[in-house]
Amino acid sequence: MTELTELPELSGKVAVITGASRGIGFGIAEAFVARGDRVCITGRNEEALKEAVERLGSERAIGVAGKAHDLAHQDAVVAATMEAFGRVDHLVNNAGTNPVFGPIADLDLAVARKVFETNVISALGFAQKTWAAWQRDNGGTIVNIASVAGVQASPFIGAYGISKAAMINLTLQLAHEFSPQVRVNSIAPGVIKTKFAEALYENREAEVAAGYPLGRLGVPEDIGGVAAFLTSDASGWMTGQNLVVEGGLFLNAGVA
Repeated sequence: MTELTELPELSGKVAVITGASRGIGFGIAEAFVARGDRVCITGRNEEALKEAVERLGSERAIGVAGKAHDLAHQDAVVAATMEAFGRVDHLVNNAGTNPVFGPIADLDLAVARKVFETNVISALGFAQKTWAAWQRDNGGTIVNIASVAGVQASPFIGAYGISKAAMINLTLQLAHEFSPQVRVNSIAPGVIKTKFAEALYENREAEVAAGYPLGRLGVPEDIGGVAAFLTSDASGWMTGQNLVVEGGLFLNAGVA
């Protein structure tokens, strides 16, 4: 990822992007700033968040550190965005966790609750708060970051997959209830080269990439471009959709 050295004219639009100090969230923030948006990004690590804001440009970005599922943090994010920029046109729910690897038959239910709290309930909370603060009266968009794990069985990351399936259904519910003011869509990425997904390809990237017809793993910019599309007028007649962005991975599921 490169630093943004020449910023375009302001678009007038503002986005809140959760879990955006690095990885997919940061890639989305880069795409939005590159088209002239201003952004509020969130993350748990305050130092990493400060570095991300510096890379995006402090005149275009602010950061609010905290845990996505914390209601006080959600309030602080929306309040800071409204104070700094006066609006919240776009919400991208990207914050997520996957603290467990193994069969769901042995899954600690306390861990399952944590996964849902972070991956799903936090997204609903942010949607409720941006709706109340700006979008109900002024319109906008919401993009939920799901996963291919939410549309197929995902051995050993079952809790994560179940939560992402819930995220896709949350997208449908919000799209139905928030229409016509707010369009709500989701993105289901395949394996993206991020620290979050590193365990899925570490020391065997070529082997994993060979399973993708496009011959490589995804990068955050791939998802940034799709998120930019879903929050633009180019997708103005789309809502309640889940875009699977996986380098052709599911093509391999056909009859051999």
